[in-house]
Amino acid sequence: MLLIILNEQEIFKKYQMNQAIKDVKSMLYHKKNNKIISPSRTVIEFPEEDGSVLYMPSTDLNENIMSIKTVTIFPNNPSRNKSTTQGVILLSDATNGDHVALLNASYLTRLRTGAMSSIATDKMAKEDAHTLAVIGTGGMAFEQVIGVLEARSIQEILLINPTKEKAERFKKKLQDFGIDGSITIRILEDVAEAVNRAQIINCSTRSNTPVFKGKDIQPGTHVNGVGSYLPHMREVDHTFITKADRIIVDDLEASKEEAGELIYANKQSEWSFEENIHGELIDLITNETLKRKNNSEVTFFKSVGAAYYDLAVANGAYKQAINKKQSVRVDM
Repeated sequence: MLLIILNEQEIFKKYQMNQAIKDVKSMLYHKKNNKIISPSRTVIEFPEEDGSVLYMPSTDLNENIMSIKTVTIFPNNPSRNKSTTQGVILLSDATNGDHVALLNASYLTRLRTGAMSSIATDKMAKEDAHTLAVIGTGGMAFEQVIGVLEARSIQEILLINPTKEKAERFKKKLQDFGIDGSITIRILEDVAEAVNRAQIINCSTRSNTPVFKGKDIQPGTHVNGVGSYLPHMREVDHTFITKADRIIVDDLEASKEEAGELIYANKQSEWSFEENIHGELIDLITNETLKRKNNSEVTFFKSVGAAYYDLAVANGAYKQAINKKQSVRVDM
């Protein structure tokens, strides 16, 4: 049995955001046709390190491919000169059980999340949205920006991060990627100012407390919340949740177990999952009635991640590697 091994650099060279968006959409249609099997993920937490490990299995019966992603998140790792997030995805043939590829999961996780936010932004943000506020410039934030740029003609990006030096490095990374002078990139210290000026807001932090005040949100704003993925985490406050006219989640069952801000809201008397969640990402691309209705609606896309999204991009990257024949192959 030959196993293809792909590291992050190899995947990055072969597989980019536009391809990931296409593959995530295809996977969502497979899910609509009941071709996706995806059990709940297993999370083990390590409180002494504020760390966690996630195990996420999934199968696509349309493609006859299955995967399991193992990802560790240890926020103290930078002080050890290690990455905060480390992960691998094992792909297997669903017709005979052969293990066919082992892929670095870090970039793919960021990429699929950016693709999901791109799809949500395309359907939910105002057509003329031109200012993007980025709250948190950590590991997940870069692909979130690239995803939004695929969906809207952004003229200004506003960066907010507790550490200004980190925001400066993020700005340079965007510039090095090829974002030219046609898009102005500014670093702000005042979160309220950024929230007031933006029509699209990306939140990608591991915060346990809201990162902006819902009262500062302007009519017509769309927010992508992808950083908090455990019940005790809350990137947005209850004021924003109740202010949102339309809330879409990536996966409803996963959100009920892991989306801290929604779990908190569900415990309040005036809000519930059943009445206030308008649909999943799959519904956005298959049901036109869920799109933004007018320019004053406040919309929210909440993502906690689900294994079938990882399978979509891992399979996409694997296909690219097969086609280009530039991967390491190990006889197992």
